[in-house]
Amino acid sequence: MFSVSVPDVDESQNPGETPADYVRRLAEAKAHAAVANARTEHIIVAADTAVVDGTEILGKPRDIAAAVEMLQQLRGHTHQVYTGLSVLSVKDGRSITEVCVTDVPMRNYSDDEISAYVLTGDPLDKAGAYAIQHSRFQPVENMSGCFASVMGLPLCHLTRALRKLDVTPNADIPNNCQIYLHYQCPVSRSILRGEQVG
Repeated sequence: MFSVSVPDVDESQNPGETPADYVRRLAEAKAHAAVANARTEHIIVAADTAVVDGTEILGKPRDIAAAVEMLQQLRGHTHQVYTGLSVLSVKDGRSITEVCVTDVPMRNYSDDEISAYVLTGDPLDKAGAYAIQHSRFQPVENMSGCFASVMGLPLCHLTRALRKLDVTPNADIPNNCQIYLHYQCPVSRSILRGEQVG
């Protein structure tokens, strides 16, 4: 059983803050903010994701024109998605925070495809103006990293963090992730072994 909490956390980037430090700080802040509404036996899972093109963090587009601009900017080359994950045990205050970085190769989609996708409204609440899992637009090609991280929650990293807190999931999370996403993950085993891969 789980519940969802949306804590009020300022998501402004600090001056000079790297993308990795940014998502790490926000994930930890969200986890600690959620403690106020948690019970002793709860495990809090918080995450924050940033789409990064070069050194620029792309947030959610403010309008349709900004969404089109972001999608044109990302088209045809590889950018990175940084996801910070913080898992906190309310009972003893122990926490594990990790950052997953995934290279995301965007296909060379057309302006007409961008227009059709933007008209669905889907890009307007997505960092970088896209959802990797969108079945019609399918913006990404030749993915070789953590697909779930690009969606916002790196499940193998979550499994690894839970184990460090002596919590054993009842399900085979990595296997279920691959089945659900229809994605043969090439990095799952490495992540579970503790290697720093995306």
